[in-house]
Amino acid sequence: MSTYTFPKITQRPAAEPKTVYTIANGDLRLTTNVTTWAMQQQVEGEFAAAVESLGWSVQRTHGVNPATGHGFIDSQHYGMQVFKNVPSDAPLVVVEAVWQYSHHLLHGLRSHQGPILLVANFAGDFPGLVGMLGLHGSMVKAGIKHATLWSKDFTDEWARTKLAEWLATGDIVHDTSHVRDLPALPESEEKKLGEALAAQLKQDKAIIAVFDEYCMGMYNALIDDELMNPAGIYKERLSQSALVAEMNKTTDEEADAVRAWLDDAGMTFHINNDDPRDSLTDDQVHQQMKMYIAAVRMADDFGADVVGIQYQQGLKDMVPASDLVEGLLNNVERPPVLSRDGSRVLYEGKPVPCANEVDQGVAIDTLVTNRIWTAMGLDPATTLHDIRWGDEWNDEFVWVLEISGSVPASHLGGYDKAHGYRQSYYFFPLGGATLSGVSKPGEIVWSRVFIMDGALHVDLGRGTAIEMPEEEVQRRLNSTNKEWPIMNAVLHGVGRDELMARHMANHLNVAYAPDAETADAALVAKAAMFEAMGYQVHLAGDVLAGL
Repeated sequence: MSTYTFPKITQRPAAEPKTVYTIANGDLRLTTNVTTWAMQQQVEGEFAAAVESLGWSVQRTHGVNPATGHGFIDSQHYGMQVFKNVPSDAPLVVVEAVWQYSHHLLHGLRSHQGPILLVANFAGDFPGLVGMLGLHGSMVKAGIKHATLWSKDFTDEWARTKLAEWLATGDIVHDTSHVRDLPALPESEEKKLGEALAAQLKQDKAIIAVFDEYCMGMYNALIDDELMNPAGIYKERLSQSALVAEMNKTTDEEADAVRAWLDDAGMTFHINNDDPRDSLTDDQVHQQMKMYIAAVRMADDFGADVVGIQYQQGLKDMVPASDLVEGLLNNVERPPVLSRDGSRVLYEGKPVPCANEVDQGVAIDTLVTNRIWTAMGLDPATTLHDIRWGDEWNDEFVWVLEISGSVPASHLGGYDKAHGYRQSYYFFPLGGATLSGVSKPGEIVWSRVFIMDGALHVDLGRGTAIEMPEEEVQRRLNSTNKEWPIMNAVLHGVGRDELMARHMANHLNVAYAPDAETADAALVAKAAMFEAMGYQVHLAGDVLAGL
């Protein structure tokens, strides 16, 4: 007889008939989970009512942790414990009313054998739809079959019909006819430019310097080197601790000079030094000025073409938010930074392209946009935005695009239209300023790089950032995060359900062009460059209709 100790294999419970099993994935940050728990319970209740009205039962697979006071899965380890209680072939629904960390669940979703549905509330105040899009993009990258569904409260006929479809078939078919593969581009100067820039990139190479990878569970935002390298793009992996060390070497006088430059440029910082917990203070901004200088110097040290700073979770308990820094980096006009010996102005007259939240799909897109817009003589300032929410206005669906902290000042119309507000305590305990405001009206090109079926893809589209009455803008800010910059955008031919059905991430990139004709030309160059880089290019919505 063997003396070996054999493991006991966990036996999953059997699924109950006509029963949907639900899980709730959350944040890693305790304050965030506690703050959003009440809304999560409301959304779960609304979804359960919809399921039960169709003759099914709902069973939640995990309860409230009395030690934390919430019922979210808040770590990968806890997620593994929860999945031990999930029948492996059961209909499984991930209900999201909040931002979530995808890796808390991916282990269980990869091995689940039953149908999987991701559902989210379509609301501005609690970003379930943002969390669902992040998890959706992560599951597409991982090759995990699933369906998605979104609704304000799951009482509308469209949502109920789609839910019934999933209960009956284990899948939901959404209309994605607004997306088409890039057709053959006719010869043009823009096509030649894109192809030439791709050839240069492959020959001369470029560096994306990442200060730690994997921000806030965004598995979809990690691009494998093997996929990235063939086009000539390589990562320089840096440590956020090195960034803090460089901040500590930066003098107070240098930081004061950056602050003075911003004050002189007209940026408004909303300071209250008596309330550092809930208000912006001069010291928080001072530390951000040091981070800005440190980031530019380290980018120069490593010859970076693009940088990205993780911040969450690594730096949130050490220094104020990186967002103001990232907005400054992405702008052509920005405070000058000298080399350590004072002999050179670093990246003079240029942005230091930055991928917020170290989203590597954004980083690739930012690099491509920078090369094309610069070559065309356009403002290369670009940024990501969360697909945060949207609502009807004047018979059009107008998206609320919000990044969690800062945009380039040129997107607002200049520093005199930029505001620095304190980042919310429950996301950013040490505070720090945003670079906030209302994005100026104008023509935009939007895009997203993503992984699907083991290959790199990009969706490209056109849109218009529109001007809205002040009271409507304020309503939208009050419905989301009023301290963050906002773009009110009409995406041409892409409404609520079209974007939610297709988009493979919680982020998209935007860049301005001076007019519609130039925006279309820049999009052609961008499509040509991506195609020459070996990406599978798709057009979304009403774009390049003549092709």
